[in-house]
Amino acid sequence: MPNHLLEALPPEDRARLLARCERVPLAAAQVLYEPGDVIAHVHFPTTAFVSLVSTADGHDGLQAGMVGNEGALGYELSLNAQHAPLRTLVQGAGLAWRLSAQSFEQELAESAALRRVLHRYVCVLLAEFARSGLCHRFHQIEQRLARWLLTTQDCAHSAQLALTHEALGRMLGVRRVGITHAAMALHTRSLIDYRRGVITITDRQGLENAACDCYRANRRSYSDLIGQG
Repeated sequence: MPNHLLEALPPEDRARLLARCERVPLAAAQVLYEPGDVIAHVHFPTTAFVSLVSTADGHDGLQAGMVGNEGALGYELSLNAQHAPLRTLVQGAGLAWRLSAQSFEQELAESAALRRVLHRYVCVLLAEFARSGLCHRFHQIEQRLARWLLTTQDCAHSAQLALTHEALGRMLGVRRVGITHAAMALHTRSLIDYRRGVITITDRQGLENAACDCYRANRRSYSDLIGQG
């Protein structure tokens, strides 16, 4: 499965970058970076997907975003930032292309297309992070759960999602009882099935209708920016 940011590069630039990459497995629950860590590698996920978690004051944290094969981890290096601002926690095991920070900097110097794609991707993430704050403040838990399930399905490329209550808690920033009520509401509407820690999306269109507009707005942002030449 390709990484869409790499696919957006001209063939010559993409081939040169991939020649410097290695294909690595990412394990579920693996932490790539904690806030403040020096970024040693850039990852372009292909089949893995990773939660971006905001942490403060020793709390478990709140999921601010998710990165699958549409994005990259370590993108901060494209802005000359050397330290990770968020915890990067592997949510779904899989593969990624990995590039050392030094090689990435060389690629940035050689490829204007890579710089352009990464800068646009940062703009997409900034918009998503801004919407995430508003979403947690103003939208109902059921709407937010529908949004995150859709986002997770997009990253996992599967209707069956292995999601624990802890993971759902990070997504929604609510306690277990709130997650249970929201999941039951979606189940009652025959949008999802939930058994033994596995959520199955049974009505994708219905779930999109149940989600807040943040989901559609995020998809529009990505399409508008990353698809440009």
